[in-house]
Amino acid sequence: MAGVLERLGLHRPALRAWALYDWANSAFVTVIITAVFPPYFQHVADGSLDGPVATSRYAWATTVALAAVAVLAPILGAVADHAPVKKKLLATFLGLGVGATAALFFVHEGDWVLGLVAFGLANVGVAGSFVFYDALLPHIASAEEVDRVSTAGYALGYLGGGVILAGCLAIIQMPEIVGLSDAGAASRVSFLAVAVWWVLFSIPLFRRVPEPAVRLARPPDRRVLGQALKGLLATLRELRRFRSAFVMMIAFLVYNDGIQTIIRMAAIYGAEIGIDRGTLIAAILVVQLVGIPCTFAFGQLAAWIGPKRAVLVAVAVYGVIALVGWRMDSAAEFWVLAILVGLVQGGAQALSRSLFASLIPKAKSSELFGLFAVFEKFAGIFGPAVFGLAVSLTGSSRDAILSVIAFFVVGGLLLSRVDVEAGRAAARAADAEALRAER
Repeated sequence: MAGVLERLGLHRPALRAWALYDWANSAFVTVIITAVFPPYFQHVADGSLDGPVATSRYAWATTVALAAVAVLAPILGAVADHAPVKKKLLATFLGLGVGATAALFFVHEGDWVLGLVAFGLANVGVAGSFVFYDALLPHIASAEEVDRVSTAGYALGYLGGGVILAGCLAIIQMPEIVGLSDAGAASRVSFLAVAVWWVLFSIPLFRRVPEPAVRLARPPDRRVLGQALKGLLATLRELRRFRSAFVMMIAFLVYNDGIQTIIRMAAIYGAEIGIDRGTLIAAILVVQLVGIPCTFAFGQLAAWIGPKRAVLVAVAVYGVIALVGWRMDSAAEFWVLAILVGLVQGGAQALSRSLFASLIPKAKSSELFGLFAVFEKFAGIFGPAVFGLAVSLTGSSRDAILSVIAFFVVGGLLLSRVDVEAGRAAARAADAEALRAER
């Protein structure tokens, strides 16, 4: 058993507790972002208007929420590198996300404003928590473990997301078995269940994962923010030392733009073209089930061909997924799209995270993951924003999907230029320099 856990990257309590947060937050990602809330918003909260209008509003709400995180992330990340507050800041964003998710329970027919406000705040909460969650990774996993641990987290996320989504699908399809009047009421109960799940399975991280020691010089408390901002500016100037990490961030910005657009818009687009709610949720449940073994498989693929090449494989498959989405007009094609996404989604994101972690010094992990989060969130901004603008201009969501292909082509070309070995050497040199400065 110990050997199996080691191969999976789950052989220490801290690693298991860290990875379990993916299980926790994936309830939100799967049920709220991907499967249940988008069609609920389309048909109930904003059901009085034409489908494209609801799709456009949903896209713009996503854009605004992620823009807020993009502004906050690097500042708070810099603070977390100068003071031992990574877990406290994670808990703060967790609380915001959970509270806003629970508020979705009160969104009834026509309450599209409340729905979008709560949805936006919940997105700020989950995205902000990711900054500090990701920043803990290089502190608990060695360079040899980081790919396995990262992919294990995503695989657990798929499993956890699949379990709660299956439960939500059951009560939405048969609300009478739990004493609910209809599928709308069952959807609102699902939102509440997500909030409870998220909190419950986050507890091990706070109990088992230690707060990392601060490796950067810590000024008096009243000067932490100012010093952190100066450190952030210095990090931006020093990025020329970490050129591979910088190119990786730009590549991730571009190809993740396409990934996030597909994740966030697939269900509401499917609802718009007439695919019923049960089919949408069931197909996304298949994404979770397919994603579990495939995410672990990508960890092994990275061991054979390297994480960069493995991510390039995933990006190429996403180009095919965008073409399927463009021509999709039936439930069968939505099933094909779901299976293809399940094959590559977890691997692409897990290996992007671990590859970046291997290219940065541990002493600046929060700060640089804050910057990484900016690029990630701007990816979340540009994709849905372009999608929403295209829908507004054309009155149709179909042609907007074609723009997604360009993100995968350009992002893949940029990623191919990342020099992984040189980047890792630069990160090791920076950490050695930080250790010498402490003595």
